[in-house]
Amino acid sequence: MTDTWNELVLAAAADGSALLEKCEGDWSRPAGELTWSCLETVSHLSQAVIGYAALLIAQPTDRYVALRLAMDENASAAEIAESVEIGGTLLATTLDRTGPEARAWHPWGFGDRAAFAAAAVLELQVHSRDIGRAFGIETPLDDDLCAPVVERIFPDAPRGHRPSDTLLWCAGRTALPGLPRQRDWRWHGDVR
Repeated sequence: MTDTWNELVLAAAADGSALLEKCEGDWSRPAGELTWSCLETVSHLSQAVIGYAALLIAQPTDRYVALRLAMDENASAAEIAESVEIGGTLLATTLDRTGPEARAWHPWGFGDRAAFAAAAVLELQVHSRDIGRAFGIETPLDDDLCAPVVERIFPDAPRGHRPSDTLLWCAGRTALPGLPRQRDWRWHGDVR
């Protein structure tokens, strides 16, 4: 599966971008059930995806890189969507150019390319959904994108559910039959 991580990142970025482009209006509203505004959420999303590329390039062993980004508060939905697509392309290109031995520090695990790619797909899928919901747009997550993410960075995830439902449960967005919604969650980036 690691040979296709760049394709998964590109697909998740394209999905997220297509959804965000439809979100015209007030980006200061809360993103779904988050306390962050839609603009803060998309800034976090962009920072994370580009930050994962930066981590794989710099390969620090004990810290984040100093690069920080924020979304222009006056950007249109189309410009925000374009920025998300750019972030996904930068990470996918980094995945193509980074060897399989690449490792980088993150507080949730000393990760390899697959860990950071999976984390980016998580960010792209879940936060785009959060923002879309704030604008009244319900878009289901793609099971083909969610399944490898759950497998790679949520090793203790429950089995027997749709991958999209499982990913939303892992990310604290929903309950599953017999399992309450998680309030404290994290992904696991350590190399396995």
